[in-house]
Amino acid sequence: MKLRIRHSKLGKVRFTSHRDSARHWERAVRKANVPLAYSAGFTPRPRMSFGLALPTGGESLAEYLDMELAPDTEPDLDELSARFSAALPVGYEVTHVVERDHGSPSLQEDVVACSWQLTLHGVSHEQAADAVAIALASPSLMVARERKGQHAVDDVRAAIEDLSLVASHDAVLDDPRPHLCAVLASTGRGLRPTELVATLFPALDPVDVTARVLRTHQWIERDGVRREILPAHPFATRTPARAGWGCA
Repeated sequence: MKLRIRHSKLGKVRFTSHRDSARHWERAVRKANVPLAYSAGFTPRPRMSFGLALPTGGESLAEYLDMELAPDTEPDLDELSARFSAALPVGYEVTHVVERDHGSPSLQEDVVACSWQLTLHGVSHEQAADAVAIALASPSLMVARERKGQHAVDDVRAAIEDLSLVASHDAVLDDPRPHLCAVLASTGRGLRPTELVATLFPALDPVDVTARVLRTHQWIERDGVRREILPAHPFATRTPARAGWGCA
């Protein structure tokens, strides 16, 4: 049986890397006593594959991984979700465990865009609103990047599919800082959240300006219609941090 799993990553665990998260999951599977299928060869590896990497320091309501169970394993999926949540470090919460559709693309291949909530620090609502308006009106937005030791400048305007500033009365009540909702393409060159902030505020350090990064959705397309990989449902109480305000 092949499974697709959706989980959150919130709170202090956000400081762990994508590789660390993979190790957390490998330990959790062993702790939950779930038998996995393994690859062949001299160094067999568990058949687990992970979706798009979350930036270290970023949080998420919508992380995904696929795994293949050992032959003749037919677990109760609802019960398996609870076992995984109990075995993972605090900050992870498994919200879905479903059987993966036969022949479906890998997570890395399938996701076309992600939605992000970005909390800004050191800029006013007026500055943020002006930056968003300028970005949306610009035919091109250039960002400097380094790839394999080579410096390049890319036009990332097409990667910004949607961008808006949340009205102050709609934001989290105990955080008066500006909040952005962004939908960023993940195909092609793609665009990372801190790169978006760098294009909005070129005179400032994007690491200093980006107080919080929260991924809320990962989007795929079927027959020209965009949808979530697995639709969200009400959040579990084990999560140690506020999920935040909503933007689709």
